[in-house]
This record gives sequence, C-alpha cells and structure tokens, in this order.
Amino acid sequence: MDVLKRNNVTVMGQGQQTLVLAHGFGCDQNIWRFVTPRFLATHRLVLYDHVGAGGSQLTAYSPYKYGQLEGYADDLLDICRALNLERVVGVGHSVGAMITMLAAMQAPECFERLVLVTPSPCYINEPGYVGGFERTELEELLKLMDDDYQHWTQVVAPLIVGNPAQPELWEELAASFCRTDPTIARQFARVTFLSDNRSDLPRLRTPSLILQCRDDLIAPPEVGHYLQQHLRGSQLVTLDATGHCPHLSAPLATVAALEDYLLD
Repeated sequence: MDVLKRNNVTVMGQGQQTLVLAHGFGCDQNIWRFVTPRFLATHRLVLYDHVGAGGSQLTAYSPYKYGQLEGYADDLLDICRALNLERVVGVGHSVGAMITMLAAMQAPECFERLVLVTPSPCYINEPGYVGGFERTELEELLKLMDDDYQHWTQVVAPLIVGNPAQPELWEELAASFCRTDPTIARQFARVTFLSDNRSDLPRLRTPSLILQCRDDLIAPPEVGHYLQQHLRGSQLVTLDATGHCPHLSAPLATVAALEDYLLD
C-alpha cells in the first residue's frame, strides 16, 4: 500500500529542518491549522492522519496492528522512510506525542528533537502517580461510548478542549469525532486511555520539549512534572492556557514556545 495515501500525508513549506506533526485522539491533521502558517517560510512541514482518522484509508485499519500504540508508531516511521526523512523534529499532541516518542525509541536516527504537546504516559491514577482519572471513571466513559456514541462526543469534547467560553472549539472536536468511524474510534479510545507507557520512558534518548497547560483535566500538571523527571534531556514549559488542546485554544502561546525551542 502507498504509505503516503494510507495516512493522507501532506507536505508543505520550505526550509532545511522538517517538522512532522502527529495529531491526537479524535481529530486529524487539520487541528494544526493555527500553528503551521508561522513555520511555512522556515520549515518543511509533514502532516498526516492516523489510520481511521481524517482522510486516511480506512481499508488499512487492522484491529490487531492498531490494538497498541506501537502500530501507529510504525506508521510514523513508514512515513519518514517513504519521504527519506532523517533527524526531523517530531511534534505530537496527546496520544500523538506518545506515538512520536515510541517511534523515536525505535528509530532514534530519524529524530533530532521532539515536541510533546500535553502528553501523558498513563491517564489512570496509581499509587504514587497522578494520571488524572480513576480507572472506574475511564471505564464509565468508554461504556458510554459503546452505548451512545453521539452522546459521548458531546460529553467528552468539552472535557478535552476545556475553555467553556469558546464552545465553538469543543463543537469542532465533537464534529470531528462524528466524522470518525465509531468502531475504530472505540478501539483507539481504549488504546489511548488504557495504555501505560511509563516503563518505556527511560528508553527515550531524544531531547524533548514538554508543553503543558496550567489547567488541563486530561493531563494535569503532575503528569508534565512526572515526564520531565523521567525523560532524559527534557524541558518543561507550562503555557498560560487551559484545556488539552493549546494549539487550538492558545495557538500564539504554542507557536511562541515552539519557536523558542527550535531556535535554542
């Protein structure tokens, strides 16, 4: 299968350095539209959709392959190889950040640096670890997803985006959920929210920037501090932003943090 068609790959911009952007759960590459214009004149940008999202080829979806985040990481590496990319800056949001990290662990030669936007290695509270949710809370949300997918989109989108004064943002995400095949979305939700990648963190050798929001229900501040403590060569920047999608709700702050890191 043509990898670039499979993942609906878009290449734009110009420059010596390449940014590869991986979106999070429930959305597609369009979520980066407020960030990418600033870098078109200075960087080559590679955007793509995870299989099952956006304009990706749904026929490529395999419950076995995508039953773990490593399946999505393999796709990211396929894209890098298809475009002959080396030493790129991997930019990932939420679960896209974890997918990018796993890809960098597997093929460190492909990545020079990482930018992890509101990442979380584990969403479930455990003794000595604050993930943000009790397991029973996540199980209830996943059950609602099974029972009434449309209602679930209306419940979860505001939790993810936050910013109640900007309902158009979570309405956009809810609409994106509705464009995703429900069967694929259900499995991706379980893989996203029930995965625990904490034990993988010491394997990462690529320097990284962790972008945290000061108020994020999905990835609370404790998660950002945990990642900084367990990722070698990482920096933590807390944005004056709320919600889990600062590239959507606070794009200027997100762009400024990216520029500072890329120019460092």
